[in-house]
Amino acid sequence: MSGKRWTPEESEALAEMWGRKPIAKIEERLGRSRSAIINHARRLGLGAFLDNGDYITVNQIAQALYGCRNSGLAYLDWCERHGVPYYMKRVGSHSFRVIDLRDFWSWAERNRSFIDFTKLEPLILGREPAWVAEQRRHDAELNRLRRLDPWTPEDDDRLRHYVAEQRYTLTEIARKLNRSEGAIDRRIRTIGIEGRPLRVPAHAGKWTDADYQALADGIRRGVSYPAIAQQIGKGEKTVRSKAFQTYLTENADQIRAMLGGGKWGDGVPDPTVRVALSLTRTKTKTRRDLNALAAILRARINQLGYDPYFQRLQCQHWDDLKGCTMGATDCDSCTDFLRIRPQYCARCGGTFFERKENRFCAGCRRARQREGFRRHLRNAARE
Repeated sequence: MSGKRWTPEESEALAEMWGRKPIAKIEERLGRSRSAIINHARRLGLGAFLDNGDYITVNQIAQALYGCRNSGLAYLDWCERHGVPYYMKRVGSHSFRVIDLRDFWSWAERNRSFIDFTKLEPLILGREPAWVAEQRRHDAELNRLRRLDPWTPEDDDRLRHYVAEQRYTLTEIARKLNRSEGAIDRRIRTIGIEGRPLRVPAHAGKWTDADYQALADGIRRGVSYPAIAQQIGKGEKTVRSKAFQTYLTENADQIRAMLGGGKWGDGVPDPTVRVALSLTRTKTKTRRDLNALAAILRARINQLGYDPYFQRLQCQHWDDLKGCTMGATDCDSCTDFLRIRPQYCARCGGTFFERKENRFCAGCRRARQREGFRRHLRNAARE
């Protein structure tokens, strides 16, 4: 093939395929060697192979989002954890991780919460979908409402002053300091401020249909929770709690997928029994159903003929599923009876009787579960 001149048609075909098809395919299509194709592409000024085509490397997108090429490995881990659709592209003897731009924008629209679009320079990845400009404005509003810089002594003094005055709620203090409510709550505990912000009365701030509609529309448009809370005049923690109580998650991207184009409450998932016991709207019915199920099971146990085991409720060797674990046929002839040992609760100090060893009584275990659930909501509000 040495010395064969390139025709204008071949040059046009090379420019069209350069960066979009593997070099091996270009060789097969044009009937040229690899070195001839690379040299002619250089003469045509087509640039680097990876700089042409509707894709971008993982390292390039890391630089666009974080401004640093060294974050490529961290961003690769981010891709793996959040399902970013990248694939391997081979150039010569090397392989690169690349992302098709159409797939990236489709993924980014479904996962807006993972990206701060203010860090993505407009048009740096080429033509952008229409929703990106609006999302960039929403992210800029979130950055204005929520400071992420370290606390200063002046900030701490202002926080102490607002708490000591006993005139402001947690939401009002958060807005005065441009911090999230979770950050305010955590800082109060960290620096040991005595007292707490004013509590909002339970009857205040009743949710209206307009509030629910504003919450649904805000999540659909990618508006942050602080901005939605400011729009409807409620606290960020209240808005997050309402989202979790309804959709069992605070992740706005997941809620957006379940909500679709409907109104608030559409596409609600069914909670598990454990979660249903913690939700205000389901815990009463769930407890009633569990009590009814327990009554049915107790009646079934009696039907199975356990009357000879009249001491089973007091014996350590009885199992509700296996029966007598010592193999006795009745309690009259059994010589292995062992009364259930008393245990002492490490939380309330009370005495309780259970076959399985526990540090806490049943009431304290339920209380600890409620505390853990509230702690989860507080931690989620800080993220």
